[in-house]
Amino acid sequence: MAGLRLGPLLRYNDGSSATIWAETSRPCTAEVRCADGAHGTARTFQIAGHHYVLVPVTGLTPGTATEYEVLLDGARVWPPPDSRFPPSVIATPTAEDGLRVAFGSCRWASPPAGGKDPVGPDALDTLSARVAADPRGARPDVLLLLGDQVYADEVSDATRRWLAGRRDLSEPPGDQIADYEEYTRLYDESWRDPEVRWLLSTVPSCMVFDDHDVIDDWNTSAAWLADMRATAWWRERILSGLMSYWVYQHLGNLSPDELAADPLYAAVVAAPDGTDALRAFAARADADPASVRWSYRRDFGRVRLVMVDSRAARVLAEDRRAMLDPGEAAWLREQVLEGRGRDADGAPYDHLLIGTSLPWLLPHLVHDLEAWNASVCGGERGARWARLGERIRRGADLEHWPAFPASFDELAGLIADAGTGPGAPATVSVLSGDVHHAYVAEPSWPGRDPGARVVQLTCSPVHNSVPLSMRLGFRFGWSAPARALGRRIARHGRCAPPAVSWRRTGGPWFGNQLMTMTLRGRSARLRLERARAERDGTATLRTVTERELA
Repeated sequence: MAGLRLGPLLRYNDGSSATIWAETSRPCTAEVRCADGAHGTARTFQIAGHHYVLVPVTGLTPGTATEYEVLLDGARVWPPPDSRFPPSVIATPTAEDGLRVAFGSCRWASPPAGGKDPVGPDALDTLSARVAADPRGARPDVLLLLGDQVYADEVSDATRRWLAGRRDLSEPPGDQIADYEEYTRLYDESWRDPEVRWLLSTVPSCMVFDDHDVIDDWNTSAAWLADMRATAWWRERILSGLMSYWVYQHLGNLSPDELAADPLYAAVVAAPDGTDALRAFAARADADPASVRWSYRRDFGRVRLVMVDSRAARVLAEDRRAMLDPGEAAWLREQVLEGRGRDADGAPYDHLLIGTSLPWLLPHLVHDLEAWNASVCGGERGARWARLGERIRRGADLEHWPAFPASFDELAGLIADAGTGPGAPATVSVLSGDVHHAYVAEPSWPGRDPGARVVQLTCSPVHNSVPLSMRLGFRFGWSAPARALGRRIARHGRCAPPAVSWRRTGGPWFGNQLMTMTLRGRSARLRLERARAERDGTATLRTVTERELA
């Protein structure tokens, strides 16, 4: 009899159709039945001995929340008979309801029940408990997970012991993930957490990778990539990382129509075993990143989300470094501006969300240091400075948007274009994580005043460590003395001034936290909440800040 190994995860949801992802114990036919009559069926596909299914559900009614169950070969496997959680639902809010978007990044798997948690309560676990207690009032309409859903290079003690039982950890890559089977262990550990498992079954999610989903500082530079490719273990790691991301995260980002038009998905589900087809795809993606697009767009009524791959699509050659290859940059511009009318009546959206795992606007000292580094690594100060710059780049993780100055300015111009003129949205928000603190920053353009409210909203981590050195460093990085120091560093690198200036208008805040935007009509409200342990052993999300954006 087939069983449910992982999931179900409610992924795509557009109000009339949805997709449900799951991993099963054996080949089978999966069926999703909703209380209102909506339903869907699909046959599992196989990758590396594991069985997965993505069930398209059709016939949903907008403005409702319908309970659903999952059956495998006709036997009900979800919800479990002994579940302590409310039934999972597929909710389809209307434009009048507004849209609640929760987001964050960087989540270590929570320890097993009863285990000591050295980094404090998990914000996703805590959100799950709140939604379970008040499903209608507390449930976000969509959850954006902005990178580092799993950590291939920082495993738990339990996973380390499991790895030691299958191979010699004295051989590279040591106690890091080596292959596809080991990646499945990471996802199992992270998503089998009962609270997170239930939360992801009832809140639609959109995901994108960041570096730790593959390895710390993935695609920092051309020299970094050459060094990695020279190792004996890197090829299996990168192929397994891309394969597992496609299965566990990327497929659920796509609409049913996009899935139907995807030749790789068609090949995988049609084959008795899709491993070879997926591995060949991952090899092409590694050899030629421009051949694959991990970015995607979702429209939620009058809210447009464009999720941007800021890792795999990079151009790393020093003489033409770019965060996005030319095709990806053109695609981003098209998605942001598509449908923009000449007047307000022709505007395609009221709010634009640009999801990028790496913040666009950083503390000024960090920005200037990264711009300086890009300049000296490119040869502005000669070969000796270039060699030193590469060592500094890797040691200090200087690989965010400012480390690609032309891309930073190009994004600034695109955001200004999106937010200016008749039909401009009320808000343009860049949603990011990665840097293990939260803040709000607001840009301004010399000689130009976009009509939209533009904000950088950074929220990280969901569940991870925030050492004292990091807290002190980022607090200083936002200070006036740090800004003056950054200007001196930028002058040494002969850096051109950035296309925008910006100021921090909130934060920095530290801890395990989530941000939520509530978008209704042309109004926007932001709330940041931190997971805090209570004396009775429970955890709650406490509001740190709340403000109107529009």
